[in-house]
Amino acid sequence: MTNQRIKKLAFAALLIAVGVVCSSFSIPIGASKCLPTQHAINVIAGVFLGPVYGCGMAFVTSLIRLLTGTGSALAFPGSMIGALLCGLAFKYGKRLWCAFLGEVIGTGILGALAAYPVAAFLLGQEAAVFAYVVPFLISTIGGSILSVVFIKILDKTHVMSMIQNSLGTVTVPKKKPQQSKT
Repeated sequence: MTNQRIKKLAFAALLIAVGVVCSSFSIPIGASKCLPTQHAINVIAGVFLGPVYGCGMAFVTSLIRLLTGTGSALAFPGSMIGALLCGLAFKYGKRLWCAFLGEVIGTGILGALAAYPVAAFLLGQEAAVFAYVVPFLISTIGGSILSVVFIKILDKTHVMSMIQNSLGTVTVPKKKPQQSKT
């Protein structure tokens, strides 16, 4: 196993720990337990770890939350699709707003729609197809905004580039300074 893979696994484990510890701060809405911090963690994972490690981190966090009773099975489709799409959007868009949109669309819309069969067939709950879209969107927008603020602070202090260099991940391109025409 390479040094970068070990660093990525350690960083993912750190994010999993934060996600599990913060799961006591969930907002119950129907059968779902909305967790804005998980969405913030998804964006951070998407930016620093990429889509594969981000999706794996979301799966393990959801599994531990389910096993400890601080989450529900609805966390799997929401967080995993959100983390995957966030990581892909950042990988190919190379902009923070791409990661934000990837998380919001992935969790708030696609993950919410994927939560319907989980609720209806696995949990045996009556739910409309679009029942989870509004609560998932509210949660993911709030959490994604938190992550953008956090990542912007890391970027301003140059910690972001140090972490990305250490993990060997994509760096956010800096804006070119405007040249004056004289």
